[in-house]
Amino acid sequence: MRKILPRNRRIRANFGNTFGPITLNVPSMDTGHLLSFLAVDLLLVCVPGADWAYVIAAGVRGRSVGRAVAGLMAGYALHTALAVAGLAVLVASSPGLLTALTAAGAGYLLWLGWSVLRHPAVPQEAAAGPDGLLRGAAISGLNPKALLLYLSVLPQFLVAKGGHAPIPLQTAVLGALHMACCTAVYLTVGVLARRLLAARPAAARAVTRTSGAAMLGIGALLLAQHAL
Repeated sequence: MRKILPRNRRIRANFGNTFGPITLNVPSMDTGHLLSFLAVDLLLVCVPGADWAYVIAAGVRGRSVGRAVAGLMAGYALHTALAVAGLAVLVASSPGLLTALTAAGAGYLLWLGWSVLRHPAVPQEAAAGPDGLLRGAAISGLNPKALLLYLSVLPQFLVAKGGHAPIPLQTAVLGALHMACCTAVYLTVGVLARRLLAARPAAARAVTRTSGAAMLGIGALLLAQHAL
């Protein structure tokens, strides 16, 4: 005796018999690669450098840590956009342009470090404004080390085969992960610097001077590396 299926089940059965099994190939990203990149990137971000020096100085001098970090992220967003568009490789393949970027970034770090050393202000509330945002964007945007990170580290975690997402999309996702790591670490560093040193003016001035000296040292090192 023939079994009568409900109408909706008959439709699904006929559809499957007519067209066969349907498989949706949705591009994806390998979770293992994402976690590996996240671990490596977090280690790199936790190494103190110009970004650390800037957010510490911003926190100690009473400026908006959030605005300073947002400025740094604006610079990294530019690097991510360049990498997605393929322009980062073009910049890296042009020695003259890369040298110009290095000189500009190093010069800005030298100027900013000297300014911090000259005026190691004690913690105080500062008026909100675009100053911290623009300075942060200049520091990360002109930092050739960030460009090299996008060229040497990030490509190792891209997968070109196996039905994975397009390379530009993978690059954008990894760039967003890098920015998320930077945001979490730098906000923590800046807020801790402000809270721990708010009631210690002498220590705050010492830390500010150290941050300024770090900027000077990093700027000088960048110039020396390209001069040799």
